[in-house]
Amino acid sequence: MIEQFQDHLTFKNIYLYTNFVVIPFWLMIMLVPNSKLTKILVNSIVLPLIFSSTYIFIIYKMIIFEESFFQVFQLYLDLDNLYTIFSTEGFLLIFWLHFVSINLLLGSWIASDSIKYNVPRSILTISLIFVYFTGPVGIVLYWFFRIFYAKKINLYD
Repeated sequence: MIEQFQDHLTFKNIYLYTNFVVIPFWLMIMLVPNSKLTKILVNSIVLPLIFSSTYIFIIYKMIIFEESFFQVFQLYLDLDNLYTIFSTEGFLLIFWLHFVSINLLLGSWIASDSIKYNVPRSILTISLIFVYFTGPVGIVLYWFFRIFYAKKINLYD
């Protein structure tokens, strides 16, 4: 049974599941950011546990496929090394999980912060869409909107 489950969890399937699983969480952040269910599922340890378990499973599969996990540290040495690492499915999927989880964390923070400063839902939604697709651009966009509603400029919060 476990072997069949492992055979089903290919890198391609994990990629597809990750993309589809995060959509309901993003919709929760956009539509009902102050809901108890959103707080439990998105703002708690639930998502980090899911993503970290997936991360560990991918590393496990990479070890089974005899891909060197320590090769990842070479990406800091040269842009060509980064290109080489991304040509490996396992590393590419790990970085994709990293990207998706960080963007979801940013989206969660923006939603919580928008409640604190009474930012309108339309502005929240625009910012969250930009975070979903571009990450840092979305948070900077939200920060500019936030200035008007918080009536102060903070470089940190």
